[in-house]
Amino acid sequence: MSPNKLKDRVMDSLEELKAVDQICLNVSSLTTLTDYMVIVTGTSSRHIQSLAERVVEDLKKLNIRPLSLEGEGTQEWVLVDYGDVIVHLMSAQARTFYDLESLWDEDI
Repeated sequence: MSPNKLKDRVMDSLEELKAVDQICLNVSSLTTLTDYMVIVTGTSSRHIQSLAERVVEDLKKLNIRPLSLEGEGTQEWVLVDYGDVIVHLMSAQARTFYDLESLWDEDI
């Protein structure tokens, strides 16, 4: 699956569970690590876990499995790495503190 289609599938999965403040950054010109970084806020630790589970389950149906899944069971940040797309699921506090948008968005 192309990176763009993979990113769209991830965004659709997150939207179904009402992820807050979804943003997708195209970072392909900034790094060779990934093409897209998806950053969303969850309303609670359970919501963050549910968002991660939904993305993994939806892509698993397409025989796409994450390369890495970090932070499960934490309350602040879960990272799902699909290679071409990295998904950051964060609490509002963690998102403000780490401010990934400013680090990775070349337009800011």
